[in-house]
Amino acid sequence: MELRDKVNAAIKQAMRDKAAMRLSTLRLVNAAIKDRDIAARGEGNDQGVDESEVLGILGKMVKQRRESARTYEEGGRLDLAEREVAEIEIIEEFLPRALSGDEITAAVDAAVAEVGAESIRDMGKVMGALKAKYTGQMDFGAVGGMVKDRLSS
Repeated sequence: MELRDKVNAAIKQAMRDKAAMRLSTLRLVNAAIKDRDIAARGEGNDQGVDESEVLGILGKMVKQRRESARTYEEGGRLDLAEREVAEIEIIEEFLPRALSGDEITAAVDAAVAEVGAESIRDMGKVMGALKAKYTGQMDFGAVGGMVKDRLSS
């Protein structure tokens, strides 16, 4: 089942269950996907966004909520921080399992070998290969440092 269909099915189930918090979060996810679909159509892509872009949207939403939760906690607004954390848990249900440290290291090594990267100049190629295969499964901000270290040595 396509990710977009899973979100729509979850929305319907949340309506049946009268789960207001879950429903509002899922509607935000659906709106973000539809918004990106509209933007893609404006760029000439009549099909809308594909599965990897949907994963990217979900990953971005999780990252935004983590930053918001951290800001709320620093500001002493624990009620709002808890809401952000609850939204993260709902969104993460649709993301693939995050890779462990060893799996990330193996993926970086495989991507370096795949693109034939030899220097730091090839970092973009390596990151592109990783994003194509592992969107939603790793934090590319942290992985960028690993790739840089790997190519520097």
